[in-house]
Amino acid sequence: MGSSPVLQNPQSLHNVFVYGSLLADEVVRVLLKRVPESSPAALDGYHRFSIKGRVYPAILPVENKKVTGKVLKHITDPELDILDAFEDVEYERRSVEVSLTGEECLQDKSEKIKAHTYVWENKNDPNLYGEWDFEEWKQVHLNDFLRMSSNFMEELDLPDSRTRVVTYESFFQAGDEKSMA
Repeated sequence: MGSSPVLQNPQSLHNVFVYGSLLADEVVRVLLKRVPESSPAALDGYHRFSIKGRVYPAILPVENKKVTGKVLKHITDPELDILDAFEDVEYERRSVEVSLTGEECLQDKSEKIKAHTYVWENKNDPNLYGEWDFEEWKQVHLNDFLRMSSNFMEELDLPDSRTRVVTYESFFQAGDEKSMA
């Protein structure tokens, strides 16, 4: 009798707290080829900034602030690798504790869980400002961001694939030049 395939090939599963473009199920589906189970969540002690010249946000530790988002659950190691590549060198993956805020939590008790999240690498970046707005991003940038994400995924497995930052910059610069013509 053989053992089950799950026991022969154990794989760790991860929770990932997302707060920007990955709040959009459409973007997650392009990257992971599925939409994982998720729960609304909040990350205390951080702030979500807009970034001058970018359509996506950054988070950094800031006292007495809170970032709302959601936790993507049961992310596999290969999926975490895709998210790492997508977040690229601009972000550092960190382990944080988030509070689940959905209906599954009892009224006054929020369950805290460990999750990975992506924190902006340059904590002194002069291009960070204000607060990033997901609803505005969805209306203005979602369709272009989906096309850029699809291009990124098409190139990911190529031997000389471009980084997400290069893909983003070439995609959005080309779009800016078209709109200026």
